[in-house]
Amino acid sequence: MTSSEKNIWIGFDLGGTKMLAIAYDEKWNPLGRRRRKTRGREGSDNGIERIASTIERLLTENELTKEQIAGIGIGCPGPIDLAKGRILTTPNLGWDDVDVAGFLKKRFGCGVTVMNDVDAGVFGEYQFGAAKKASCVVGIFPGTGVGGGCVYEDKILQGANFSCMEIGHTRISSDTRASGSATPGTLEAEASRLTIAAEAAKAAFRGDAPNLLKSAGTDLSEIRSGALADAIAKGDDIVRKLVEEAACSIGIAVANVVHILSPDKIVLGGGLVEAMEDLIVKAVKKSAREHVMPVYKDTFDVVAATLGDDAGAMGAAAWAKRQQTSPKV
Repeated sequence: MTSSEKNIWIGFDLGGTKMLAIAYDEKWNPLGRRRRKTRGREGSDNGIERIASTIERLLTENELTKEQIAGIGIGCPGPIDLAKGRILTTPNLGWDDVDVAGFLKKRFGCGVTVMNDVDAGVFGEYQFGAAKKASCVVGIFPGTGVGGGCVYEDKILQGANFSCMEIGHTRISSDTRASGSATPGTLEAEASRLTIAAEAAKAAFRGDAPNLLKSAGTDLSEIRSGALADAIAKGDDIVRKLVEEAACSIGIAVANVVHILSPDKIVLGGGLVEAMEDLIVKAVKKSAREHVMPVYKDTFDVVAATLGDDAGAMGAAAWAKRQQTSPKV
C-alpha cells in the first residue's frame, strides 16, 4: 500500500457513550482502530472536533495519512438529513442540526457519508455478520436509547429526505414514563439499558438487589450492561425480571415490525444484548411469537448480532464505499 493511493475507508460509530473509528483496506481487513468516550453532553462543537481528532489519532497511530483516505462513513444516533449529511437531533446527546459531513470533508478532503448509527450496524451485520443472505433484516439495538434499522433487498430502508426506522420512539405502551423524547410509553422508555439501570438502581437502594448494590451501587453511570449481567449471575432475581420485561417489550415491537415488513431476520445488537445474549434473545423471540398473527409465527428468526462493537463502523464504511463509488442513476 503506497501513500499516494486512496484505498483506505474509514468507518466511524458515534454512540451515546463511546465513539469508535476503524480504518479498512479495500478487502475489509482492519488496519487500525481508535476508541474514545463520546462526552456528548459537552456540546456538539466539542463533539464534532472530538470525532475528527479521533480519526486523526487513528491515522497517526497506524502510520496512515489523510491522502490515503478514499472516503469516510459515519453512523450517528437519531434522525439524519441524508442529502446534507447533517444530524437533525440526538435526544440522548443533546445535539441539534450538526453539519457532520461538511466539517469532516473540510478536515480530511474526501467524501463523507453520514447515516443513522443503527442503519450502519444493521448493514454491517447484513454484509458481514448474522444477517448475510437475508432478504429483509430488521435490527434493534438497545443501549442508551433503542435504535432500529432495516436492510431490504440489499438497500438500507431510508425515507425520502431523512433516515427512518426510529423504532425506539414508537409508542408501545400507555405508560407515562418518558425517555430521550417527549413522548411517553415508547419502546425506548420501556426497554433501553438506561431504563433498566434506573429501575435496577431503585431495587438496589431498596435492598432488593444486594449483588448489584455491592458491585455498582446506585449510580446510573456505574450500572452498565456487564454489572447487570453479573448481578443476575449472582442471584439478583429482580434484575433478571427487569431485563426480561424489557425484552418482552422489544418482542412486542418486533411483532409490530413483522406485521408491517415481514422480515425473515431480526438482529438484536448492542452491549446489553452482548452481555446477556441467551436471556434477551430467548425472551424477545418468545414475546414476538406470542404477539404476531399465527400465519407469521414461523416466518422470521431472532438472532444476536455477531460483529460486536465493529458492526457500526464496518457497516458505515461499507455503505460509504457503495454510495461514493456506485454510478449515479
